[in-house]
Amino acid sequence: MYKQTVSPVMHTYGRFPITLVEGKGSYVWDDQGTKYLDFSSGIATCNLGHVPDVVEHAVQEQLSKLWHCSNLYHIPSQEKLAQALTENSCGDQVFFCNSGAEANEAAIKIAKKYGHDILQQDNPLIITFNNSFHGRTMATLSATGQKKIQDGFTPLTPGFAYLPFNEDESLDALVKQKPAAVLVELVQGEGGVIPADPVWVSKLSAICKEHDILLMIDEIQTGMGRTGKLFAYQHYGIEPDVISVAKGLGSGLPIGAIIAKEHVARVFTPGTHGSTFGGNPIVTTAGLATVNHLTQTDILDEANQIADYLWNELQHLAEDKKDVKSVRGKGLLIGLEVDGKAIDYVNKAREEHHLLIVVAGPHIVRLLPPLTANQEEAEKFIAIMNKIFS
Repeated sequence: MYKQTVSPVMHTYGRFPITLVEGKGSYVWDDQGTKYLDFSSGIATCNLGHVPDVVEHAVQEQLSKLWHCSNLYHIPSQEKLAQALTENSCGDQVFFCNSGAEANEAAIKIAKKYGHDILQQDNPLIITFNNSFHGRTMATLSATGQKKIQDGFTPLTPGFAYLPFNEDESLDALVKQKPAAVLVELVQGEGGVIPADPVWVSKLSAICKEHDILLMIDEIQTGMGRTGKLFAYQHYGIEPDVISVAKGLGSGLPIGAIIAKEHVARVFTPGTHGSTFGGNPIVTTAGLATVNHLTQTDILDEANQIADYLWNELQHLAEDKKDVKSVRGKGLLIGLEVDGKAIDYVNKAREEHHLLIVVAGPHIVRLLPPLTANQEEAEKFIAIMNKIFS
């Protein structure tokens, strides 16, 4: 009999040499019993920390009732989560799916349908921006403004054009191209933790309104309190037509969604889009517990206090350490621009100090503490960062 000598799991990830088996709050443990301070939060997914009690208890109760029934039937937790999302956003209706890429797929589809049905366009165009990241399905990698993500997957899905991010010249080009929609991140996460300029965003929103262009905000990484508000767009005084969310929505369980204004949502009629597992009873129960905790407690106020402390200390770090060139981002989505390879600092943090952080490009260390991190954990983190960059 043939004996397999390599892992049966495809090698699509550059994995770190540890195996995590348990987590609680800001900490995880590996199979050797080593404890790590996790300031990566499953890449902005475990916003309430690992295995938060409020979500765990709700999911355990649902597990004994019903796991799946398909979207041919009404699902109470799905209806309640949709209501919670619309009550706490500028949207009116929600479509549920399973991931961030699927959420952006749904945004792309609803924009194209809107372009055909409402704008009477034969080939609706969607504008995205250089250095953006919207997913790894064929449509979402085609929407992504990074060649390295697209290499090896041509021909790309047509219907996308890319413009410079944060630059006024892109606003002039936007009007000339007459797109059906614009899809934009308000902090480019995978692209290097680059926040959008408020004045530029305001101009972009005004142009979209004036020319009947859908403004779609990708909140996959920035949503669910990551930037200090439930959604990043709420910092900018704008109202998008479509919002895509995932990651932190389910506190680690796989769920995605788009939230749309009614005039957009109505183009999704029965048969135009769907998902077998999207919005099932388990994940929407987790999502409802997560959103309720974020909106009905003081967690965001407390997270913003921790964010203020971290930003202040990291600015001092940048002033004191020549290896740290700048600090950027918003809330608890923070990027350190470093002199040298970011992965070297990430490895040093893990190997020498049992701290988990990640990268956002060759020279950007990305910091994603859970929103529940306390002052003691924040101080421990800063002490480690000072050692890493000493």
